[in-house]
Amino acid sequence: MRHETLWEAKKRQNPGHSAWYISRFEQMRRDGADLHGEARLVDAMLQRGARILDAGAGPGRVGGELARRGHTVVGVDVDPELIDAARQDFPDVQWFVGDLAELDLPAAGVAEPFDLIVCAGNVMTFLAPGTAVDVLTRMRNHLARDGRIVAGFGGNRGYAFDTFFDDAAAAGLRVEQRFGTWDLRPFTSESDFLVAVLGRA
Repeated sequence: MRHETLWEAKKRQNPGHSAWYISRFEQMRRDGADLHGEARLVDAMLQRGARILDAGAGPGRVGGELARRGHTVVGVDVDPELIDAARQDFPDVQWFVGDLAELDLPAAGVAEPFDLIVCAGNVMTFLAPGTAVDVLTRMRNHLARDGRIVAGFGGNRGYAFDTFFDDAAAAGLRVEQRFGTWDLRPFTSESDFLVAVLGRA
């Protein structure tokens, strides 16, 4: 039985939440905000034309930009409203509605593994409670042999950084690098944000 994610719970309590989220980033884009820090980092880690999974893709902000930079991108999000927005803005990318705890892209016809999986936008803090190990295991299973996962999320959101590190180890992953920001500031005991680069253990 699938458990409701915290994102879905938030949307159930406030049905307009997804529309607000979409419009918020549209307004930031119109205002000239830099929305591509995550994509710049991921792009710098890969050769052109790499296969990337945008896990928790939302309206396609990160995955769409990576596709624009010449990568082959697949995006997955649990929220159909966000995926509809991604399909509208980036019609050449494959977008799927799905729970990351049940991620099985070969069953959807996407059999080739990924060079990198990016999980940005605090996705890890919106999972259904108790499913983080399942999600990270599913991600690992979709990686190429030397593929990597890049996950970023903020502190004080109910999911401690140390718990994430333990969950990654339980999912058969090792932490290769940890940073405090998407522009690679050091991660310290005082950091309120984590960007972790994970590989197979």
